[in-house]
Amino acid sequence: MATFNTQGAEGNRCYFKVNDQYVMNKLKLILFPFLHQYILTYKPPIDDVNAPDLYIPLMAFGTYVVLAGFFLGISGKFSPEAIGVQATNGMLGWLFQVLLEATLHTFGDGDVPLLDIVAYGGYTFVAVSITIVWRTIWSYSLYVVAVSFKRILIAEVRRSEKHSSKRHYLLLRLAVALLGCNILL
Repeated sequence: MATFNTQGAEGNRCYFKVNDQYVMNKLKLILFPFLHQYILTYKPPIDDVNAPDLYIPLMAFGTYVVLAGFFLGISGKFSPEAIGVQATNGMLGWLFQVLLEATLHTFGDGDVPLLDIVAYGGYTFVAVSITIVWRTIWSYSLYVVAVSFKRILIAEVRRSEKHSSKRHYLLLRLAVALLGCNILL
C-alpha cells in the first residue's frame, strides 16, 4: 500500500520556489499540453517545468474566486455569501479531486507526495478561470450582435414599403433571429 510523503515547512518551500519564467512556461504547459515534450526528472519547480508547484494552483484558485464574484456582480447576483459559496464549492471540488486521486494512488505502487496531488488538482482552476472569462466575453458579444442586428433590421423595415410582403418576411426573420439570440443568451 502506498504511503503519502508529508514534509515539514522546510520541505514544502520548494513548492513555492518559482520565478516569472517558470510561471509562463507552466501556464503554457497547462493550457497547451500537446505542444510539450515530457521528460521524467525530479528537480524543484524552478528548474523543471514538469515539477508540481503550489504557487499556480493557489493563485488560480484566488483568481477563480475573484472572477466568479465579478461574474456574479455583472449578473446582479453578487453578495458576500455568494462569494463564500463559490469559494466553498471550489475548495470542496478540489478536495474531492485530491481524495479521488489519493485513493487511486493508494491502490497503485509507489509513494506519491500528497502535495503533488494537491498541486495537480489545483491546476484545474486555471482552465476554470479562463472559461469564466470566455463565458462572460461571449455572452456580452452575443448581446451586442443581437442589439446591432435588431437596429439594422428595424431600419431596413422602415425603409421598405408600408404593406409589402417583403416587410412581413423581414419581420418574421427578425423575430426568429432574436428568438435564437435570446435562447443563446
